[in-house]
Amino acid sequence: MEPLFLAWSYFRRRRFQLCADLCTQILEKSPCDQAAWILKARALTEMVYVDEIDTDQDGIAEMMLDENAIAQVPRPGTSLKLPGTNQTGGPSPTVRPITQAGRPITGCLRSGTQSGRPGTLEQAIRMPRTAYTARPIASSSGRFVRLGTASMLTSPDGPFINLSRLNLTKYAQKPKLAKALFEYIFHHENDVKTALDLAALSTEHSQYKDWWWKVQLGKCYYRLRLYREAEKQFKSALKQQEMVDTFLYLAKVYISLDQPVTAINLFKQGLNKFPGEVTLLYGIARIYEKMNNMSSATEYYKETLKQDNTHVGAIAFIGIDHFYAEQPEVALRFFRRVLQMGVYNCPLFNNLGLCCFYAQQYDMTLTSFERALSLAEDEEEVAAVWYNLGHIAVGVGDMNLAHQCFRLALVSDNNFAEAYNNLAVLEMRRGHVEQAKALLQTASSLIPNLYEPHYNFATISDQIGDLQRSYTAAQKSAAAFPAHMDTKRLIEQLKQHFAVL
Repeated sequence: MEPLFLAWSYFRRRRFQLCADLCTQILEKSPCDQAAWILKARALTEMVYVDEIDTDQDGIAEMMLDENAIAQVPRPGTSLKLPGTNQTGGPSPTVRPITQAGRPITGCLRSGTQSGRPGTLEQAIRMPRTAYTARPIASSSGRFVRLGTASMLTSPDGPFINLSRLNLTKYAQKPKLAKALFEYIFHHENDVKTALDLAALSTEHSQYKDWWWKVQLGKCYYRLRLYREAEKQFKSALKQQEMVDTFLYLAKVYISLDQPVTAINLFKQGLNKFPGEVTLLYGIARIYEKMNNMSSATEYYKETLKQDNTHVGAIAFIGIDHFYAEQPEVALRFFRRVLQMGVYNCPLFNNLGLCCFYAQQYDMTLTSFERALSLAEDEEEVAAVWYNLGHIAVGVGDMNLAHQCFRLALVSDNNFAEAYNNLAVLEMRRGHVEQAKALLQTASSLIPNLYEPHYNFATISDQIGDLQRSYTAAQKSAAAFPAHMDTKRLIEQLKQHFAVL
């Protein structure tokens, strides 16, 4: 078979490594074969391609080094930074755990939140060989060999493309070649600066009439955290050609600027142009979930499932919503559906084990947790499984087993504030007051807005007669969760004690 045709066949069957190897053999015989050069660049790009449409979360480095100014006291319901004041329709923190930012834990993993995604400062020194995309590549093949120049030549021991030798102005004048080269530089080499230069030259060559290059400019600006420049490019691209991906990219910019209401309005504008588009509905639901508006989030997740009943993220969220609404049997049906669709990971079996326990299907509970432990990929997942097993042990009355499970959770993740809190309760039952107080102080220092350690510390201090510390801890608990009735009663009791004294 003709080698280039075979390489193209490998590419269409998504066997990218075989395609790249065959193109390398072709280029060894004919170094200036432009068709093989482009095909190899496309294959190498697809091997490391990460779909950046999913809304991702910033890492610690981005939050610490962010120079964008955001309102310190935003209006309620208009910010993702202070979401605790506008929770509607969801379970209280007494039922559902929350993150350090004050948002409920979702219980399901997102593709954009996995470790190793490109563009974060944590991964700046690593190549983005972390994910694959399920998006098909639509392009046509053709055996029209146009000889390249010396800048296309590949040294046997060097990289495929030497970016320092490229004349970007010349490549910008060849649109088809420039697009393949841009994707290779942006995704494979992760050289955003060079990709930005190529996109700017290509946009200028197209007389600012090619919407695709404007989208790529916006992606480069977004990766460089120049959000206002990215917003201008995406808006200009939407004026020329309305595309679903452009709406999603522009919404990512608004989310990074902490403007969730603007992002929701943008998604709704996109739904007017593309009615029933699943990604837009899912994007609105994700934003409402981040804002703790659980009733609206559930509505849009259900609307997403009406359009696509195989959407894993929507199924998982609705299952979690039913679980925290004390309907474990219904939640179990949704998680089993996710398992039947091919998802096979630790968080799913963790959730299945909890649903089986609360649905009184005890024969499957430990089996699910054992499977979750065997599939755990990092220490945090192992800690979460042991933490839930500790709750199972408390539920069956085996306090010694619960103590061991919480200790194992802390061995896997020594920043697990909830495990410190529960271990302190068990130590208090054993009469170890000082150990319990030390564990509660550790838990409250790890997550200050977690109200349970403050309340427990206030209760212990009240029992041993340390009323001043008890009152201070009770005030912190009330600030973290104002609707907690036990905290209010404890504060009133302490005030009466102070009045008597």
